[in-house]
Amino acid sequence: MLGTTTVLGTTTLLGTTTVRPVAGTPDGSVRLTAHVKGRVQGVGFRWWTRARARELGLRGSASNLRDGRVEVVAEGTEPALVALLALLRGPDTPGRVEFVAERWSPARGLEDGFVEG
Repeated sequence: MLGTTTVLGTTTLLGTTTVRPVAGTPDGSVRLTAHVKGRVQGVGFRWWTRARARELGLRGSASNLRDGRVEVVAEGTEPALVALLALLRGPDTPGRVEFVAERWSPARGLEDGFVEG
């Protein structure tokens, strides 16, 4: 399913390369908050997301929301976050992803590790 999302005032077509939206911290970290819609609860999606995020060296969490979406909050380098976003939108996720909304912001200094919430 194609749609658009707004990133700090810039509209991009889903599935395209992410716009470099914010300045990172001195260590180069930025924050990605992604809301994933589709059949993503009860199918191992959060576990899969945690595994991919750890492989990319990211910090953060993946949590179920009451409305059936999964919220992914991750901090790390922009290239690693762009890679995670591509994986979330890719064909190999558990379940079925219909839409991923993304929001970029400065990193807030999450603890090391990536957890399922």
